[in-house]
Amino acid sequence: MNAIIEIKDLCKIYKDQAQEVRAVDGVTLNIAEGEFTAIVGPSGSGKTTLLNLIGGLDALTSGSLRVGGGDISLLTKRQLTAFRLHHIGFIFQAYNLIPVLTAKENVSFVMELQGRPKNEIDRRATELLQAVGLGDRMDSRPAKLSGGQQQRVAVARALASKPKFVLADEPTANLDSKSAENLLDIMEQLNRQEGVTFIFSTHDPRIMAKAKRIVTLEDGKTVKDEVIVR
Repeated sequence: MNAIIEIKDLCKIYKDQAQEVRAVDGVTLNIAEGEFTAIVGPSGSGKTTLLNLIGGLDALTSGSLRVGGGDISLLTKRQLTAFRLHHIGFIFQAYNLIPVLTAKENVSFVMELQGRPKNEIDRRATELLQAVGLGDRMDSRPAKLSGGQQQRVAVARALASKPKFVLADEPTANLDSKSAENLLDIMEQLNRQEGVTFIFSTHDPRIMAKAKRIVTLEDGKTVKDEVIVR
């Protein structure tokens, strides 16, 4: 499989007065199309920072980071925003839905930013919400949805742009067990049937149990990289 993310000797250093924190410390990692990968480790190990670097939400200190064949560290802020819009789907722990928009409008919004035709936006938003089991809640605003339903809207929104890959930062952290299992089943199905690439930052053993690859970080370093045969 082609590598869509190529990371070499990646470092992210935060400076707090006289102290230096090496949040990501010399990580080398390739991720191929169609992977279902969990990045795991204790709190402070660098999981979320690594995801933020891959997603262009934070700037690297040193090393190389190529996404989709291009070095994203060379992009201007405007180019980086456009790159994220067209190539990366994000699922956040806090859902980050727009409260005044319905579920369908939240999913449609990213496609409107891309400038897609209205009929395509309407069709794809409907199909995605049906795929995550919310075909009957398309006109509901986030406040009228449970946490699990809101996170499923976030999954549909992440896929709306037809991204190269989806970054999911602790996506099950605020969900009850049943909602988390349902959400993971949906993402696993999308990965298996449609080849959507998912990269998780997580503590959740349920995600680890479904992952096809587990990368373990400690103190910003990769200490284990294991392909799981299921």
